[in-house]
Amino acid sequence: MRKDNLTWVSEFVLMGLSSDRQIQARLFVLFGVAYLLTLLGNGLIVLVIGLDRQLHLPMYFFLCNLAVLDICYISSWVPQMLAHFLLEKKTISFTRCATQLLFSLALAGTEFLLLAAMAYDRYVAVCDPLHYVVVMGPRRCAALALVSWLVGLANSAVETAVTMRLPTCGHHVLNHVSCETLALVRLACVDITLNQAVIMASSVVVLLLPCFLVSLSYTHIVVAILRIHSTSGRLKAFGTCASHLTVVSMSYGMALVTYMQPSSTASAEKDKVVVLFFAVVTPMLNPLIYSLRNKEMKAALSRVLMRGLSQHFNM
Repeated sequence: MRKDNLTWVSEFVLMGLSSDRQIQARLFVLFGVAYLLTLLGNGLIVLVIGLDRQLHLPMYFFLCNLAVLDICYISSWVPQMLAHFLLEKKTISFTRCATQLLFSLALAGTEFLLLAAMAYDRYVAVCDPLHYVVVMGPRRCAALALVSWLVGLANSAVETAVTMRLPTCGHHVLNHVSCETLALVRLACVDITLNQAVIMASSVVVLLLPCFLVSLSYTHIVVAILRIHSTSGRLKAFGTCASHLTVVSMSYGMALVTYMQPSSTASAEKDKVVVLFFAVVTPMLNPLIYSLRNKEMKAALSRVLMRGLSQHFNM
């Protein structure tokens, strides 16, 4: 296509999940409640870990990072989706679209890397418990978290730049609930070979490589658990990893379905469902998974509540 025929749009129209006003009203209530529960649950985790000194440990440092990340991620686009359920004109400017894409990709990539760091933490705790405090010192924990955030941001910056440079030749209707890479690439009216290569490279860096490291960590963990002779010892060791393994399975599973499927089988409608599950359901369930299956978190929550009540009645 000739360069003088290439055009970029100033705004996009998001098709969303449904055009029926009654269904949109119900979806507004459903996702509104899910959003509030996510903010409440993850906010509570951050508060409890911050207030209870007994939780100032590597595992909970990473969990606090994950909770903050989930709050930021769901807030990067769900409020806009809720607003669009109530508005007749469902548009987003080019600049806001690029900003939303940048933050959502950065936060999603950071989460995958952070889950790999958490798997390494569990590996050291189970396989080398005597040196755990030394190996997982404050500096190493901070370094692992910082690298996760920086790599996620750098990866997002590259993918966003390559995606938003694509001309759409007047096409501006996105069949999605937000500005998402695959939906934007589908609008392109030029060769997208470079974009496909960048998406694949990005998937390797923030998805396949962390997934491999998580699998490697848990392979060593399983071997170490099987060497424990007592049943109670095995259950205790597995219990320290069960919550993280559940979250890892949901997060990596949804992402692999979305970004590693063949292009011939890719579906915009399926992408919407998978993205909504990863971006709304997973952050909402994370606090429940980590609190209900974790005795230390439940005990810390009780201590914080009792401390707050005692201070209130002593005023």
